[in-house]
Amino acid sequence: MKVESWGRLAELDHQVRPLVNCNGTLPVFETNALGLAYGNGRSYGDVCLNPGGGLWLTAGLDRFISFDENTGIIACEAGVLLRDIQRLMIPRGWMLPVTPGTQLVTVGGAIANDVHGKNHHRVGSFGDHVAEIHLQRSDGEAIVCGPNLKPGWFSATVGGLGLTGVILQACLQLRRVAGPWLDTETQPYQNLAEFFALADGSEKGWEHTVSWIDCISRGGGRGIFMRGNHAAHGGVDEPAGKKLAVPFAPPVSLINRLSLRPLNIAYYYLQSAKAGRSTAHYEKFFYPLDNIQNWNRIYGPRGFYQYQSVVPREVGKDAVKAMLKEIANSGDGSFLAVLKTFGNREPLGMLSFPKPGVTLALDFPNKGERTLKLFERLDAIVREAGGRIYAAKDARMPRDLFEAGYPRLGEFMKYRDPGISSALSRRLMGT
Repeated sequence: MKVESWGRLAELDHQVRPLVNCNGTLPVFETNALGLAYGNGRSYGDVCLNPGGGLWLTAGLDRFISFDENTGIIACEAGVLLRDIQRLMIPRGWMLPVTPGTQLVTVGGAIANDVHGKNHHRVGSFGDHVAEIHLQRSDGEAIVCGPNLKPGWFSATVGGLGLTGVILQACLQLRRVAGPWLDTETQPYQNLAEFFALADGSEKGWEHTVSWIDCISRGGGRGIFMRGNHAAHGGVDEPAGKKLAVPFAPPVSLINRLSLRPLNIAYYYLQSAKAGRSTAHYEKFFYPLDNIQNWNRIYGPRGFYQYQSVVPREVGKDAVKAMLKEIANSGDGSFLAVLKTFGNREPLGMLSFPKPGVTLALDFPNKGERTLKLFERLDAIVREAGGRIYAAKDARMPRDLFEAGYPRLGEFMKYRDPGISSALSRRLMGT
């Protein structure tokens, strides 16, 4: 069947086999094709694709196994969605410590990509809260690993892009919360200097920090800074409400030169009007795009790329400024542009993306060679700054930039499962 990633860049032929139980044997594919675990397909690029090969669909591994009310350790299968953990556990006073910008990803995918959230400076990435992983190798070997149990396997699998085996189960450490609410503050800023002042000034007093940046504004660098803390009060969870939906992909991208500037201007002033403190439900604060089903269709039939980089903090301001300038000069831009700082902590996984520095994430409609040329110019800035690109969201990074950005790649290769491959691994690792 044809399968695509969230970026919708291409529909590619795959053999698919569902996983519905953990019996220790992975289904085989025709002609001994190599396989790859596939969760909910929310990866933007080709990390979740294996064209011409096989996919083990983990959505059927969606059972909860146990929960310890005293320690907050929850055990579940890898196909469980983060959304389901949140909705089950928050009424009981527990929450996932780290979640990305969508809760519609599986536990296995969150571990394999070592996702991060708005609170990296406080609690690190998703892998920092994984207590145990049950891994199935393609040759039938079962491996149980954790921070203190086969730590090499654990460090290779967290952020390992699904290439060390198929994650079947995991034990996660939850955190206590009073309820589903956050005390938040929204503040506009006019330039990168103001952004960094807000980011630095928020680290001690605020757990969650993030900003939207208008990457095509005249002068560059204005945006909306958002920060939040878990509220000390509980209260009744609010209903999810009616969701919006994009019913089909338009014939052209709705994010284009005609629409981009008006959209960015409108968003900036609408959010500026909300400046100040308020109380927000966790779903609206953490996952605003989840309220729009199939929002990826707005980019039209050619799909879109996400380009996310992290550069060291000491050169962060200059590197981000240079990237914004390149984007402005290109005549293109991004509406969904996110700028934030990571905490001063080294990544847990050998191929984990977060590291101390500044990260900029941008969505671009696919305009073919024009878009790829822009990325080459952005690559040059990231390379010179000593940064890296987020492999979990990538669909075109050059191999030399990957190797330079992930110095533990050679160590990781010792843990590769020879029966597993992906479009990304063949592009960046050769196999």
